[in-house]
Amino acid sequence: MEGSAASKMTMIQGEVVVMKKNVLDFKDVMASVLDRVHELLGRRVTLQLVSSVQPDPGNERRGRLGKAAHLANWVKIKSAVTAEETAFAVAFEWDESMGTPSAFVIKNHHRSQFFLKSLTLRDVPGASGSIHFVCNSWIYPSHRYGYDRVFFSNQAYLPNEMPELLKEIREEELMNLRGNGKGERKEWDRVYDYDVFNDLGSPDKVQQSFLDQTLRDSFGILLESRSAWRADEEFGREMIAGLNPLVIRRLQEFPPLSKLDPDVYGNQHSSIREDDVEPNMNGLTIDEALKQNKLYVLDYHDSLMPYLRRMNSTGAKLYATRTVLLLKDDGILMPLAIELSLPHPQGEKYGAVSKIFTPAAKGVEASIWQLAKAYVAINDSGFHQLISHWLHTHATMEPFIISANRQLSVIHPIYKLLHPHFRDTMQINALARHILINADGVLERTVFPGKYSMEWSSSLYRNWVFTDQALPADLLKRGVAVLDPSCDGGVRLLIEDYPYAVDGLEIWSAIETWVTEYCSYYYKTDKTIQTDIELQSWWSELRNVGHGDKKHEPWWPKMQSRSELIQTCSIIIWIASALHATVNFGQYPYAGFLPNRPTVSRRFMPESGTKEYEELKKDPDVAYLKTITPQLQTLLGISIIEVLSMHSTDELYLGQRESPNWTADDEVLAMSRRFTERLEQIENNIVRRNNIKSLKNRLGPVKMPYTLLYPNTSDYTREGGMTGKGIPNSISV
Repeated sequence: MEGSAASKMTMIQGEVVVMKKNVLDFKDVMASVLDRVHELLGRRVTLQLVSSVQPDPGNERRGRLGKAAHLANWVKIKSAVTAEETAFAVAFEWDESMGTPSAFVIKNHHRSQFFLKSLTLRDVPGASGSIHFVCNSWIYPSHRYGYDRVFFSNQAYLPNEMPELLKEIREEELMNLRGNGKGERKEWDRVYDYDVFNDLGSPDKVQQSFLDQTLRDSFGILLESRSAWRADEEFGREMIAGLNPLVIRRLQEFPPLSKLDPDVYGNQHSSIREDDVEPNMNGLTIDEALKQNKLYVLDYHDSLMPYLRRMNSTGAKLYATRTVLLLKDDGILMPLAIELSLPHPQGEKYGAVSKIFTPAAKGVEASIWQLAKAYVAINDSGFHQLISHWLHTHATMEPFIISANRQLSVIHPIYKLLHPHFRDTMQINALARHILINADGVLERTVFPGKYSMEWSSSLYRNWVFTDQALPADLLKRGVAVLDPSCDGGVRLLIEDYPYAVDGLEIWSAIETWVTEYCSYYYKTDKTIQTDIELQSWWSELRNVGHGDKKHEPWWPKMQSRSELIQTCSIIIWIASALHATVNFGQYPYAGFLPNRPTVSRRFMPESGTKEYEELKKDPDVAYLKTITPQLQTLLGISIIEVLSMHSTDELYLGQRESPNWTADDEVLAMSRRFTERLEQIENNIVRRNNIKSLKNRLGPVKMPYTLLYPNTSDYTREGGMTGKGIPNSISV
């Protein structure tokens, strides 16, 4: 009845925050003018609130729409020259009998698009406080869509807990995001889908202009000592506190064994013997060192040998390397021997042809030893860039992002948990395919596999195991840790001064605690996991389509229990944040001085009696530089890694959110604050450890502290740039 409480009308005041198109985008000047004309003619940006308790008379499965409201003063508020936020008032006439609005529909009747940041409703009848809608989406003219653009409030809902009259809207929104798999995508399409990149194409004018620009830039050399990088101690230290501290493993058999098929590759086992290493083992025998967990190996032999003949046919002069190291009592890893191997000249089935090199301090032997370490560094550089970095973070994360956007509603709790860790990854991967990993792109020009880069990395994808990406599992698999429930991550390190692992385990533990609290809040029982249709659809599509080549692998979590959900989400967050930070943001500090981390070798090890050998005796530095990456490739490579090592000024770091109103659940916000506080404690721990002189691997001979896993949450004066520290939420560069 009119005038009764059941149909009482009220005005709800709101604020919409948008970013208009930049006026420097000259292609849209006419559209901007027409927008102003349309405003005067009544063609405005309109919003309608959606009821969650009163059905639409035309479709009783959906909530009724309130009266349309429009943004006030669009014409009076001019677009800024630079992109910046603008707040517009909006007033909704609302029937209180329609309950508390949980969604709204927006229609853009202008000619140009704008970026919708948020809508905030104040003094809503029946609500305990303001209602926030975090949008962060481009809104194109309404005629570009075949459906209404809808946004939900920041209240998270599992699918079966969704208000009944909003369920169909939620399902329809996901269908729009999945698309139908047909047609050419337009810029206003909001479709997430899969593709297979069998051919990354050839470079074009856009790529060439980018390369030309980077080549015009000049960059310094680092603060490292000009000689400290040569030290054996630094060589070993960078395996546990450098750019690629993810490969070294404990040696559990001697000599190192190969897993390559002997029927195809012959004998590929290591030819390193006791006599090669025991003179430098401080009196230990091989058996004693193995029992005391003192021997470690950096082994690239098996991953490279099947490709080495083809790679070297391009003009490269590469070896497959094995490096055996001793863990000394003071925590330092010292190299004992380096094995350089080539395919047998008569064919693969005859095995490897190998030579062993051991440390030397003077004469031509010292120069040869320095070259041997350079061949190892070249292997490590290529593996780092193409496997540890591109494959294990950028590439493997992409299917998780696509499937989440296709199958999880934006108001699903797990989408809310993971969404910050997906920020800008698809965009940076698209750029990488355009100028970095494409045919004749930057990586093919600067890293040793050359034109075999993508084939090599694709072949090593077969070794990728999702569950092994959890830091504790990785450390156990490599034998550098043992189970110990009393320690962070439930493991105890056998190399106690292992900066990446020590800092990483604290970060991992903080992530896992945060994820455990969060998932336990929304999922009280395992059955809730099993009956969550969106969660199950996401996980099924991720395994069967996104990572379809591995769909039959037994190691995938079944997603039938809360522990499996916690494990999965913890690994995803770890990969996107800490793991990527580890392998990315130290690139210029560690590799900006190319002699320390060369990427290409142009000559084999010189043989006695050759002119190259005589040159090495006469001027070892010249011989070294003639062997490693040439000048032009060096300039291009350093130009790229400087860009990749930069933090943006708007970076969001682990523990931070773009909006303080990302969720309406106060208990979850309290959990999030505890996570941030734990990360701040870890920052202090890292600073403290870097000042302990007995921890020799924290700084090393080059006096460069290990800070790549410094979270950077408490430094509120950040300005971006090359800091060598900070864990962003996502793979955004």
